Amino acid sequence: MKFSFKTAVWSAAMLLLLLSLLTPLSVLSIFFMIIPGVILYASLSVKSFIWHLLPVAIVLLVVHPIYLLFMLVFILPAIAMGNAYKKQKSALFTLMAGGGTMLAEYLLLLLIGSLIFQFDLSTYIKDVVQLTIEPLTNSSSQMINGFVWTPEMTEDVAKQTQLMIPFALVVTSMVMAFITHVIARPILNVMGMNVPKLPPAREWRMPRSLIWYYFLALIIEVISRQSDGTYWKMIAMNMSPLINLGFMIQAIGFFFFLSHLKRWNPVIPYLLGAAVFFIGPLRIVGIIDLAFPLREAISKSKR
Repeated sequence: MKFSFKTAVWSAAMLLLLLSLLTPLSVLSIFFMIIPGVILYASLSVKSFIWHLLPVAIVLLVVHPIYLLFMLVFILPAIAMGNAYKKQKSALFTLMAGGGTMLAEYLLLLLIGSLIFQFDLSTYIKDVVQLTIEPLTNSSSQMINGFVWTPEMTEDVAKQTQLMIPFALVVTSMVMAFITHVIARPILNVMGMNVPKLPPAREWRMPRSLIWYYFLALIIEVISRQSDGTYWKMIAMNMSPLINLGFMIQAIGFFFFLSHLKRWNPVIPYLLGAAVFFIGPLRIVGIIDLAFPLREAISKSKR
């Protein structure tokens, strides 16, 4: 596809999204940052893609050079996903390519920041936590609510937050890739490009080995409670939520499977899927479905 009004619009969208990063809008816009780059790379030749990036880079350079770094950070996962679309890779492969590239960049930026710019992430998190919790430490609010927030509690929250950084990075990277795929795929289809889609939710299944990782996480959690160091504690605090997230996805797949089999109202599986994230015990459904041939048994009874 050559230069056109449509591709120019996506270049402009990329520019506006990048300029929003230093504004309060960044809380939402960051999750849509990869979309314009994916659409441009997937629908254009490499040469044409570069020509579309050039005016964006010039404007960003004029505004502030820091935006060029932002552009580089988000254009690499966009290229990874766009290239996967061009090669007709599966949707899962595309998500892993985009999310994995984004995660690698996060880790690289943290490494560069600490080695070159002496950026101390622990101190930064502690300052943010203290700023956030400051209203709770106000003596007047303590008197009104009858709740006393101590400096030790602030320190504990900061440490817990630091230990959860790997989990946050992984989830953020995959959510960004997922949102990008959900929005970019239908747009590229309209533009005449056949893009593989994710399997229907009723077919979502996690690998059965997740059960063994669950037991391993339980063992590591026991070790972390008996250990004074932060190494085992960090592994336990990040491994368990990721595995539980896998069980939640399995439970959502089961609810959609059951809804499809029983011909329920289409709204019901979406409500149950949303409830999985708010009602913790519902992930047990995912564990049972993963450990036993639950879907096969229900299918046979249906016949």
